[in-house]
Amino acid sequence: MALQNIGASNRNDAFYRYKMPKMVTKIEGKGNGIKTNIVNNVEIAKALGRPASYTTKYFGCELGAQSKFDEKTGTSLVNGAHSTSKLASLLEAFIKRYVQCYGCGNPETEIVITKTQMVNLKCAACGFISEVDMRDKLTTFILKNPPEAKKGGKDKKAMRRAEKERLKEGEAADEAQKKLKKKAPCNGNGKEASSSMSKNHASDEDDISPKHDEVDGDEDEDDGIQWQTDTSREAAEKRMKEQLSAVTAEMVMLSVEEEEPKNLVKVMREYLKKDSLISELKTFISSLSDPPQDVMDALVNALFDGVSKGFAEEVTKKKKYLAAAMQEDGSQMHLLNSIGSFFGKKGNEEVGKEVALVLKELYDEDIVEEECVLEWYQKGLKGVDKSSSIWKNVKPFVVWLQSAESETEGED
Repeated sequence: MALQNIGASNRNDAFYRYKMPKMVTKIEGKGNGIKTNIVNNVEIAKALGRPASYTTKYFGCELGAQSKFDEKTGTSLVNGAHSTSKLASLLEAFIKRYVQCYGCGNPETEIVITKTQMVNLKCAACGFISEVDMRDKLTTFILKNPPEAKKGGKDKKAMRRAEKERLKEGEAADEAQKKLKKKAPCNGNGKEASSSMSKNHASDEDDISPKHDEVDGDEDEDDGIQWQTDTSREAAEKRMKEQLSAVTAEMVMLSVEEEEPKNLVKVMREYLKKDSLISELKTFISSLSDPPQDVMDALVNALFDGVSKGFAEEVTKKKKYLAAAMQEDGSQMHLLNSIGSFFGKKGNEEVGKEVALVLKELYDEDIVEEECVLEWYQKGLKGVDKSSSIWKNVKPFVVWLQSAESETEGED
């Protein structure tokens, strides 16, 4: 079966790895019963990662004709006689709207339906979340027939975490080997010295034992040596300076370690000033060797430091940065911790009143989930900062979440 690149913009790229079968159609029937059969629609939909019913329905909506997809036989029919070129051009429009990422153009996306009944595309390559135009007729069909949830997602995430741990262990082993190689010359000299000493000692044993007078003379020379510590004032001052220099060196190291978080915020600000694509933020964060919580703290401070009023509006404007920063399991909790520490700073008491609105916005955009918010709130009430005013401001949103959950349970 002939293959072609996915997406019209990649048509001439010989090295493009995302491919799909070329469309094959067949006209069936006569008169009023004439229909167009997309013979390999199932294979095309599988290559695009979308249900075959979506493409069939899209053709019907765009052509203003009735369409039907049979799940049992895999047959895709559209009423009327339509050319292959016409249907292929409609398929390209479908790929652009419902398959390719709006940020990087990669077709490796997943359809996500939000709690507010919006259709989004989540890119597996850059993490960008594309918002589909809800005025399109196909979105109604997608909401009524949502795609099946992918299985094994937790297993894949666990495998990624295990792979990262293995890489870290390998890097630690490499560093340990480098340190051993650096110490090898010193150890070699020590071995040579010890071997030479053992050889000399063996040769001495082989020699004829010295006379009694020579032994006595050597003992007299050893007895003449006096071992003592220099207690002069100059020597004492010298020792004090050496001790002080060691202490100051440790203090300098401590001060450098304390300044590291500030430097990370500076690095994050400089990156955001470059006006780089939001889709590239995920790659940039992955390249940082700092702990994930420190990186998230730096991102939140770089994005919102200095904001006094209208904090919720700023979060709405910059929510795509936060969505792109969601790397793996634990990222949601890191984000909530960063928001909590940001609102808990001195001088941010006025802004802290908007924390419920901020969490509502993040919740509606599927950046944070209900379970993570409730877990974070319960930990905060029992944690070190349990007396912080932020928990009082968060409580209305938590109560709303719990009441919404109880209502859904009651309906079930």
